[in-house]
Amino acid sequence: MADDIGFGRVAVLMGGVSAERPVSLRSGQAVLEALIAEGVDAVGVDVQDDIAARLAREHFDMAFIALHGRGGEDGTIQGLLEWLKIPYTGSGVMASALGMDKWRTKLIWQAAGLPTPAAVLLGQQSDWQQVMNELGTDVIVKPAHEGSSIGMRKVHDAQALQDSYQFASQYDALVLAERWISGREYTIAVVNGQALPVIQLRTSHEFYDYEAKYESADTQYLLPSGLTAEKENELQQLSMTAFELIGCRGWGRVDVMADAEGRFWLLEVNTSPGMTDHSLVPMAARAIGMSFSQLVIQLLKEVQKR
Repeated sequence: MADDIGFGRVAVLMGGVSAERPVSLRSGQAVLEALIAEGVDAVGVDVQDDIAARLAREHFDMAFIALHGRGGEDGTIQGLLEWLKIPYTGSGVMASALGMDKWRTKLIWQAAGLPTPAAVLLGQQSDWQQVMNELGTDVIVKPAHEGSSIGMRKVHDAQALQDSYQFASQYDALVLAERWISGREYTIAVVNGQALPVIQLRTSHEFYDYEAKYESADTQYLLPSGLTAEKENELQQLSMTAFELIGCRGWGRVDVMADAEGRFWLLEVNTSPGMTDHSLVPMAARAIGMSFSQLVIQLLKEVQKR
């Protein structure tokens, strides 16, 4: 039990107003139940427009952020918690804001010489055929500030690129087209300075989209990943470098593709990933003998150390 560890009263922040609200509610409920089972004085807080007044009014000693997407993963709630002097799990304001922005994350990785697929920012005046010529025959269109693959589409020609830009623009003013990497997809959880065992993702969909993540019954999670020990170590080291370069701390997840030649390509960093008992970070933690309850307690302990 954790009641003697001294966490005090912990707010589990969940819900929010982003497109990922349903997933966040599931993450937050799982975290809340685990903390209560460990004897922590935890309170579920559904983040709405009154969150600033509520946090100021109620006394919380610590916050566990189980929010996903804009408003919860982009530095906004982190800034509020800093102002209110409430310690919180995960990355700080700057790293959260950067990690939420796929375009600027990519620019930082490129500047540091890390491998990430070439990409172009799109706009109403884009030369769609020129973008396809520059990036290749297969391209993926992404809103820069959404998670859970929301608004993403894979395209093969200029007309589909333009249509997909219009589709993604419903979710975000900033939209990018990225060179498609054909190969295997991996995700690497980072917890308190340690890269956990790599998970390989397999789906019957064109890519690991929202349905493959949360609804499909045939998505496969390979753990062990199928990589050799040498390649797994290489991928873990690359992920840690990418994670730390953005300024992340505490915990998170890095998503990577491997091409046909086995070269790794960084896709994005998630500073507040899913935390249901079926999510990828808890799955990787179980592979090293860490239960879900132990995982959430470790994340709070990291906050204490800071």
